[in-house]
Amino acid sequence: MSLTNLDSLFNPRTVAVIGAANAPANIGHLVMRNLMDGGFHGAVMPVSAEAEAVAGVLTYPTVADLPKTPDLAIVCRPLAEAPAIIDALRARGTRSVALMGPGFARLDEKSRDRLRAEILEAARPPALRVLGPKSMGFIVPSLNLNASLAHTRSLPGKTAFLSQSDSLFTTVLDWAGSHGIGFSHMISLGAQMDITFADVLDHLGADPLVRSILLYVEGVHDARDFVSAARAASRNKPVLALRPGQALHAALAELAKATGQGEAFAALASTDEVYDVAFRRAGMLRVGSIDGLFDAAQTLSGGRPVRGDRLAILVNGASAGIMAADALLSGGGRLAQFSDSATLALDKLLGGAWDGGNPVALRFDTPAGDWVEALKILLTDPGVDAALLLHVPFAGLSEVEVAQAVAAQAKRAKRMVLTSWMGSDSALRARAVFADAGVPTYDTPEQAIRAFLYMVQFQKNQELLIQTPDSLPSDFFPDTRAARDTCERALAEGRSRLTGAEAKEVLTAYGIPVVETVQATSAREAVIAADQLGYPVAVKLKSPQISQPQEVGGVVLDLDGPDKVWEACASVLARVSRQRPDAYIDGFVVQKMGRRAGAHELFISAHLDPVFGPVVSFGHGGVAREMIRDRAVTLPPLNMSLARELISRTRINGLLSGTPQHPAADIDDICLTVIQIAQLIIDVPQIVSLDINPLYADDMGVLSLGARITVAPETRPGAERLAIRPYPRELEECTVMKNGRKITLRPIRPEDEAAHRAFIRQLSDDDLRMRFFGSVRRDFDHKDMARFTQIDYDREMAFIASAMTEGGMPETLGVVRTATKPDNTDAEFAIVVRSDQKGTGLGSILFRKMIDYTRGRGTHQITGQTLVENKAMQGLARKFGFEIKLNPDEELVDMVLDLRQSPAPEQRPKES
Repeated sequence: MSLTNLDSLFNPRTVAVIGAANAPANIGHLVMRNLMDGGFHGAVMPVSAEAEAVAGVLTYPTVADLPKTPDLAIVCRPLAEAPAIIDALRARGTRSVALMGPGFARLDEKSRDRLRAEILEAARPPALRVLGPKSMGFIVPSLNLNASLAHTRSLPGKTAFLSQSDSLFTTVLDWAGSHGIGFSHMISLGAQMDITFADVLDHLGADPLVRSILLYVEGVHDARDFVSAARAASRNKPVLALRPGQALHAALAELAKATGQGEAFAALASTDEVYDVAFRRAGMLRVGSIDGLFDAAQTLSGGRPVRGDRLAILVNGASAGIMAADALLSGGGRLAQFSDSATLALDKLLGGAWDGGNPVALRFDTPAGDWVEALKILLTDPGVDAALLLHVPFAGLSEVEVAQAVAAQAKRAKRMVLTSWMGSDSALRARAVFADAGVPTYDTPEQAIRAFLYMVQFQKNQELLIQTPDSLPSDFFPDTRAARDTCERALAEGRSRLTGAEAKEVLTAYGIPVVETVQATSAREAVIAADQLGYPVAVKLKSPQISQPQEVGGVVLDLDGPDKVWEACASVLARVSRQRPDAYIDGFVVQKMGRRAGAHELFISAHLDPVFGPVVSFGHGGVAREMIRDRAVTLPPLNMSLARELISRTRINGLLSGTPQHPAADIDDICLTVIQIAQLIIDVPQIVSLDINPLYADDMGVLSLGARITVAPETRPGAERLAIRPYPRELEECTVMKNGRKITLRPIRPEDEAAHRAFIRQLSDDDLRMRFFGSVRRDFDHKDMARFTQIDYDREMAFIASAMTEGGMPETLGVVRTATKPDNTDAEFAIVVRSDQKGTGLGSILFRKMIDYTRGRGTHQITGQTLVENKAMQGLARKFGFEIKLNPDEELVDMVLDLRQSPAPEQRPKES
C-alpha cells in the first residue's frame, strides 16, 4: 500500500493524453472530448504523431516534446506499447498514469504476468503510479476532471464510488444521474497492476470532502492490505460494498455437497461467505443491489446513527403500515414495544382512531400538527430506536405541508427518522422538502425498511470493531512446539493427514479436551486397556497408511465387555487385510465412549481460503451436519467477543442456553475452544485443514472425540497467512527501571481498556496538556478508549509499560505510540509516562523500544511534535538523535529522526 503520488492522479494540474485522436470511436478521442467538455481548469496536452490538433488543442509528436511535465498521463495507445511509454514518462518526472488502451482482454494469463512485470519495471512504483490497465478512467466532479471513457458526466457529491467492473462504472454513473445522485469521485480500478482497492481506500479515507465510500468488488488479491485499509477508512466514514455471487456460490456449495468433490471445492464454494465476514470484520456494510447501495449510503451519510433494531412506524394508511412491518420482521428487525407513558400519550392524542399497536395508524386526513405530536411521543420513548413515517395521499390534505412540519421536527430529533411519501407529483415535492432538510426519504416503504436494516447491520459491524473482549484464561499456554513437531513428523514420513492419535496430540497441546485414549499393539493389550478405561469403549485401527480408519471398517463403537473388544479387534484386522493388504498395522486405539447424555453436538473446523487465508467455522455438528447446514465462519485472530459473535450467527446458538432435552452449555468453554483452534491455525502453518466433529458441549464443558487434520509443508509463516495481523507476541520483552521495578514492554491489546483508562486518570493536568496540546477531559468514552487500545498492528503500534501492583493486578505506567503511513516512509510518534513515574528512566526505555521497532520494520523516518515549552521531551528526543526544529506556523517543535542514517547516539555500539 502507498499513498505516494496518488494526489497527482486524482488532483493533477497538468494532463497529457498519449494517443489522442480525431476518429470518433477512438479511445484517444473519447478521453480528449470528456476532458475538454468537462471544463478541467488545468493544462491538457494531447500527444499524437498523426494529428496536428485534437478537440481544438495542438498536439505534440512525442512525450519528449511536451512543454511541461504532466502530473497525470492518460495512455490510450495499445497496451503492448505501455512499458516504453511509461519509461519515457517516468524519465520526464510524471508521477501517475492511467492505462486505458486496448489489448488486455486478449492476453492469456502468462502474457498478462509478463506485461505486468514490464509495466512495473518501467514505472518503478511509487516513483510513478499506474491505474489499470482495463480501466475506464475516473471522474472528480469538484475539479471538473472527467478523465474517463464515460458517456455522461457525474453530478458533484460527497460519495466516492470505486468499481472493479468497467461496465458497472458506466451503469452506476447513468443510474445515479437519473436519480439526482452525485459523487466526489468515480474510479474504475481495472486490473489493479499497481493501484489497488487498498491504495484508493487510504486516499479517500483521509479526504475530508468524502463522506462515504462505495465499492463494487468482484475479487480481492491483497487480502491483508484490503482489510487493513477498509478498517482504517470505516472508522471515519461509512464504507459499503456490493459484491455479486451469493447465488452462484450457494449453487457451488450445493454442487460440492451433491458430488462429494472434496475439501478444495468446498473451500471455493465458501469464498462468498468468507468475503461477507471479511467485510464485517473491516466494519464495512455489504449490500445486495445498486439501489440498495445508494439507499444505504444516503441514510448513513445524512442521518443520525441508530441505537438498535426497534422501529416505530407512523402511517396514515393501515395497508402501507402492514407492508412495512412485514418487511421489517422478515429482514430481522423488531417492531418497537411502546412504554406505558407513550401509550397513554398516543391514546390521548389519537383517541379511538388508534388500536394501540405498532404500526401507529393515523386517519387519512390527520393534520400536520398531529403528525408532529405523535412523532415527538415516539422519539422520547426509550423503547424506540428509530421512527419511520409513511404517508399516503389524501385529497383534502397538503402532503407538502405535512412534510414541512415533519422535516422541521426530524431535524431537531436525536434519533433517526426515515420517511416515505408515496404518490407522484405532490409526493415528489414532499420528498424534495425532506432532501433539503437532510432527512432520509424513500419512494416505497420496502425501500425505507431496507435502508433501516442496512443501518442496523452497519451499526453492529461498527460495534464489532470497538468491542472490548473478555480476557483469556491466564492458564492458556499452548505447547506450540509439540503441535508443530507432530505435523512435521507426518510430513517427513510422506503423509498429508495425521493419524487419529497424532490429531489428539495436537488438540491436547492446545488445551482442547479430548476423550481418554490408550494405545494398544495387540488385541490382548486392547482388552487390558478397555478394562482400565471402563466400558463402553470404542476400538480403532492404528496404521500410518490409513488416516481415516472408519473408511475401511476400522472402527467399532459401543463395546461393553472384554469379549466384544477381542472380537472387534479380530473383525477389524480381517476387514482391513481384505481392503488394504498393503497397509502396515501398528495396533489399535482404545477410547472411552465420549457420549454425554443430553450434550449438544457441535463442530469446529478450519481451512485455508484461497483469498483470505485461514478461516474458522462453527455450527451444528454430528452425523446430520451436512443436512442441517447450520454454520458461520470468521477470520482469525479471535478473542472472546469475536468468538461469541461467531456463535451468535448460528441457529444452534438459540439451543445452547438450554432446552428440556439439553442442559445449558458452557458458552465460555465453547468460545475458548474456538479461540484455541484459531490460535492453532495461526501458530502451526503446516496445518491446511482441521475438523472436529462432533464436539460435545454441555454444562460440564466441551469434549472432542478427535479431529481430522491435513498438513502440507510450510510456505509462509503462520501470521503472514492471515488477512488480519494477530497480536505480535514476539515484540514482548521484560526489563527493569532505574528504581528496580520489573516491567513488561508489550503491544497494547483490546483487553487493556480498563487499565488504560486508569492510566489516563492518573496523569496530571500538565502531562495531559503536553500530550494532547491542550486541555482535555479525562472521562474518555468507550469509543475513544477503543481507538487507544484496539489498533491495527500493520499500521499502528502502541507499546505499553505494564507492571504488577502489590495486589497482583497489572497497571500501565507509560505508553509510546507510532502511526505509520501505508507506504512505510514515515511513522509519527507520541509518548506519555505516568506522572508519578518520572525519573525512573521509563521515557528512555519506551523511546528505545519505539526506535528499535520502527527501524526493524524498515520505516524511513520517525516524526513527532511537542509544545515549545516541553523541554524535557525535546531533551529526550535529542538524546536519541532527533533533529529539533521550530514549527513556524504553530507553537510547536518538530522532531525528526532519519532511520536510514547512522543509529542514534544511545544505540551506537560502545567502542572497545
